[in-house]
Order: sequence, then C-alpha cells, then structure tokens
Amino acid sequence: MRKFWCAFFMFWPIAAIIYSLISPQFKWWFPGPSVTEIGQRIDNLFFLILYIVTAVFIGTQAALGYVLWRGSHSKEERSWFTHGNHSLEVIWSVVPSVILLFLALYQMDVWALFRVQTFFPEQALKAPIAEVTARQFEWRIRYPGLDEHGKPKKLHLKPQPDDLYTVNDLHVPIGRPVMINLRSDDVQHSFFLPHLRIKQDAVPGQIIPIWFEPTRQGNFDLTCAELCGWGHYKMRAQYIVEREVDFQAYLQKLRADQNYDGHATPSAVAKKDE
Repeated sequence: MRKFWCAFFMFWPIAAIIYSLISPQFKWWFPGPSVTEIGQRIDNLFFLILYIVTAVFIGTQAALGYVLWRGSHSKEERSWFTHGNHSLEVIWSVVPSVILLFLALYQMDVWALFRVQTFFPEQALKAPIAEVTARQFEWRIRYPGLDEHGKPKKLHLKPQPDDLYTVNDLHVPIGRPVMINLRSDDVQHSFFLPHLRIKQDAVPGQIIPIWFEPTRQGNFDLTCAELCGWGHYKMRAQYIVEREVDFQAYLQKLRADQNYDGHATPSAVAKKDE
C-alpha cells in the first residue's frame, strides 16, 4: 500500500507534463501566433517563466518521489525530527528571490513600452483612431468624423456632432501604430484582444489609452475578461485589421449609413457628402 501512494503521487505530475506537451496539438494553448511585435515579446516572457516553473516543478516532484519511494521500502527505518537546516533555508529563499528579481528587471522594457505613455509611438499618441466604451453588455465604438477630403478628424475626448458610432465592430488599419481610448459606462470590464496578447481593465471614471501595431490582416476576437454581470457572455465582439484604404472606405460607409435619412439610398448620401 505504501508503494501505491508513492505511485499515486508521482502519476499526477507526470500526467500534468504530458498534458502540457500535447496541448498545442489540440489547440488547448494560445489562440494563434501573436499579430503584434509586443505580443511576441510577451509570449517570450511567458515561455521564459514557463521553463523556469517547469524546471522547479520537475525538481521538487522528483525529490518528493525519491523520498516517498525510499520511505516505502523499510518498516524498520524510523523518521527523525529536526529543527531544520539554516543553510538550505537560506538557499531556497535566496534563489527564488534572485529569479523573481531577474524576471522583474527583464520585463521592464516590455511593460514600459506597453503601459507608459512616454514610450508610446508619437504617431499613435497624437492621433487616437477611436474611443471604445464598455458597458453592460456591449462594446460601443466612437470614431472621429471625416473632413471635406474624407479623412478622419482629430478624436476629441468629448463627443462631437459628426462622430461615427458602431457597436461590437472595431476596425483598425495595418502598417502603423494605432491607439484607442478605453472607457467604461457602468461597471469594471476587461478589454481583451487574445491574438494581440492585450488585456486592460476598463475602469469607470477613467480614460485609459491602449496602443498596438498589428502585423497581419484578419478578423479577430474582442472579448470581456472580467465577470461584469449576468450578460457577461454576450460581450464578444470583433476587431478587423485591414489595409489603410479599406479602413478609410469603412469609415466613409459608416458615415453614409449614419447619415441615411430613410429616403435617399446610402450610396446617394455618400456621394452628397463627398
């Protein structure tokens, strides 16, 4: 029976390692490669921490297995009491502290690039492309209006009469850094772009800037990662990364649809606006 418990406690760590190894093959892992450079650097940090934790996990479980196996062989060998070993206690306190300090310093440039506004690209910081407001239970998106040449105006913190609105459909251009202003209308939400590895809480009363630079076109998920009420499950939207010309065309279509008066066709409204 003693050997059974030894095998029992060793089975689960081995099963956990096997499960982790086969997870990517069954897509129980990341939703796909990151579509931003910052996301790739975040992935590198994730894997670095994963390798360190895995090495510690295997080492501690191997030591546990050795102790259990050795103790299961003899009924005559008695356990002994000790107050501890100060040298070992210092080692297993100092080594984790050094590892944590290394990780804290190693990730500072990635953290600063993503979170500290002085590190934001000047192009994105000066011209946010949209404001995203989370509310129960949707993402409301506000783009600036278009000028006489069909180009986006400056996005103001206060809504303007010619601003463009949509819900659960965020479009961003590829090929340049872009920034959005994140807000919440009611409770705390969490703005989560899995393919960009971006997650930021939307806090009531605050306007939080988020910047990113997608490197691949496509249609990706935008979800809420904070339990925000009974309809939390409904806060699934999309963000579309497209060419600059397609992004401009989308804004013009949005303006035409928004200005549709119920009589003229949207295309006629668009021509009139031009």
